[in-house]
Amino acid sequence: MDNKLNTGTSVALVVATVMILAIGVIGFGLAPIAPILLVIGMIMVVARFRGISWKDSQTALIKGVESGLTPLFLFLLIGALIALWLAIGVIPTMIWVGFKVLTPAFFLPTAFITTSIIGTLIGSAFTTLSTVGVALMGVGTLMGINPAIVAGIVLSGAIFGDKNSPLSDSTNLASAISETDLFAHIKNLMWTTVPAWSLTFIVTIVMSLGHQTHADAARKITALLPLLQPTWWAIVPLVLLVATAWFKLPAIPALMINVLVSSVMFLTQHNLKAWADLLVNGFHTTSTNATLMSLLNRGGMSAMMGTIMMIMLALALGGLLSGLGILNRVMAPIVSHLQTQRSIILATLLTGIGANFLVGEQYLATILPGQLFKESFKKVKLSALALGRTIEDSGTVMNYLVPWGVAGGFAAQTLGVPVIEFAPFTLFALLSPVMSVLSAVTGVGLKQKEQ
Repeated sequence: MDNKLNTGTSVALVVATVMILAIGVIGFGLAPIAPILLVIGMIMVVARFRGISWKDSQTALIKGVESGLTPLFLFLLIGALIALWLAIGVIPTMIWVGFKVLTPAFFLPTAFITTSIIGTLIGSAFTTLSTVGVALMGVGTLMGINPAIVAGIVLSGAIFGDKNSPLSDSTNLASAISETDLFAHIKNLMWTTVPAWSLTFIVTIVMSLGHQTHADAARKITALLPLLQPTWWAIVPLVLLVATAWFKLPAIPALMINVLVSSVMFLTQHNLKAWADLLVNGFHTTSTNATLMSLLNRGGMSAMMGTIMMIMLALALGGLLSGLGILNRVMAPIVSHLQTQRSIILATLLTGIGANFLVGEQYLATILPGQLFKESFKKVKLSALALGRTIEDSGTVMNYLVPWGVAGGFAAQTLGVPVIEFAPFTLFALLSPVMSVLSAVTGVGLKQKEQ
């Protein structure tokens, strides 16, 4: 069916898609849902006029949504887990510890290191953000640090951990697409990952220099500490989370086990009706302290529904662009003219970044450039490890900076900061493709194909 949409039509559709999304979301400040729906309708109507049946368009659309069912279900579990962890004292305890241990002068570097370590242990940026990330957001914001900066740095550490963990779905996917050994792939990532991480860490230190808690923020923290009520059993769900990751349980059963254990802990002091309401509607503190309410009144599966709607539409758009052959039509002429190692790496990076903004889905943005450029890497005698690293440095990390992306939408919902605001401070994601370009230009760390 894709031969009915020629290159000219495909290019026009891609350009129109970018313009509608950019004007709607950035120009008019609209939520991405309406512009994405408009784009989907436009593509389906144009496809029909070009001879593609409504049924074929619907099939492509549904296939796109099906590809993202796992993260969509994960969002519901994470919404429930956040509510439970708030109710049984896990997140309040982490916030209390944060206030006791951290100071503004060391907060950003410590937050970055913490999320980097937790992300690596767990292998999931989503889980890192929804647990430790939520607590760190509360601590940093109350210390008077710009929430966008806190979100960007917390997210940078989570992305680093996800990208370099052997437990990560995205890392395993990039290794599989490039047909390389997982641990050889991770080792090769270090050529761009370590410089990006190091520069981000240095910037966090510079941004923290001279930062002091404002008097008003200090008063709020002092008033808040007695209300947080830390509990020793908060360690149980945290240990369980790391244990399920250590034993390499898939994300859904790992989170489900934690939800069940946390539910048992909650039910020891509450009834079934309160438990059911908590899972769906989130946690609401009984305190009248405005600061505490802003920190803790969150979570629940219903809180995730706006993000889920947006992501379902983004996945549907990705399904149309991919399933109807639009992206392949646009890219095929470009790929055929690339002849040098540098040009192929740059094109792969741009394709991964562009796919993220077009299809809004991290996995598709990793798979597409991997498939398109696999033969090109062989042609210019670059190792498959170079391909794996390049698609990680673009397809994997950049989805967090897309307002309508699966990862970007989730991060914004969980951390309470719009993507457009935290994106400039998500330094690790921004630096990763830059390091890839530098590697291509200098040849440092660029793995050649063995003869």
